Amino acid sequence: MVIVWINGAFGAGKTTTARELLDLIPNSTLFDPEVIGGALPWLLPAKRLAEVGDYQDLGFWRRMVVDTAAALHAEVGGILIVPMTLLRQEYRDEIFGGLAARRIPVRHVLLAPAETILRERIARREVPDTPDGELRVRQWSLEHVEPYLDALGAWLAADAYLLDTGVLSPREAAERIAEAVRTEAAGVSEIVQTPEPSSETLASGVLLFDEQDRVLLVDPTYKAGWEFPGGVVEPGEAPAAAGIREVAEETGIQLVRNPGLLVIDWEPPHPPGYGGIRLLFDGGRLPADAAERALLPGPELRACRFVSETEAAALLPPVRYERLRWALRARERGAPMYLEGGVPVG
Repeated sequence: MVIVWINGAFGAGKTTTARELLDLIPNSTLFDPEVIGGALPWLLPAKRLAEVGDYQDLGFWRRMVVDTAAALHAEVGGILIVPMTLLRQEYRDEIFGGLAARRIPVRHVLLAPAETILRERIARREVPDTPDGELRVRQWSLEHVEPYLDALGAWLAADAYLLDTGVLSPREAAERIAEAVRTEAAGVSEIVQTPEPSSETLASGVLLFDEQDRVLLVDPTYKAGWEFPGGVVEPGEAPAAAGIREVAEETGIQLVRNPGLLVIDWEPPHPPGYGGIRLLFDGGRLPADAAERALLPGPELRACRFVSETEAAALLPPVRYERLRWALRARERGAPMYLEGGVPVG
């Protein structure tokens, strides 16, 4: 059970290569996320679609890609071949993390012809549409060459199995990919994620402060948005111990004492999420040298930073920011607080 995700610039030949790959990998099925993009006008209001220039910017599209791939995988089994351009790292993280949560590994392959060859292919590309539509598709592809090159230099080249297809036919490229999958030269994406919950969960977060009383936030690779160090409490595990464990796993910081409780927040269910109890603990102020030594294991975190309360408001989702805001007030007062949906009760 695996997904072979074929990435590359628009016009790199992903779809034709994927179709050739079907003949070379037994028990494989093609899933093209473009079909979800084509269905959006029948699924979302026109007003919402008009608000975005690229359907990949819709969280709805990204969730549908994960859910559809998982459902198709459960239905047919075997190997799914997915030809789809992903140039934004956070979208790659979200989609691959969602698949990892469903225990579906991803082998990430990048078709990477030289820029001059890529532009020549786009110019010669045949699009079965009206002349005006063909022009729009070519223009769209050309406009995304620079973002592709930026992504290639920033993260894409280090993340995927690179295949220079400049002198390869789609069949030859497919043969190389099939061999890389068979020999595991195209390794499984390292993005990790705990299984998606099937009921309410208990989660512990830990607030860590620098000598200027700024709070540490982390940017997980497996979901969108900034967060506090922490995670789901495992069965039989004490919540404070879970917070200590998660801090060590995510940042490399070893807390030497149990953190004090700041906030208990009941998060109501918002389908497809189940909600649950969210705890925030006070991990205390870190010495400057400890803060500087914070580690960033690639599979889990993209970045971390110490921020002021005002800066946190611009990074955190609203409910999470409210949880932080009241946790900071509780820290000032020296007494924990009980919240429901980020709002104090009692």
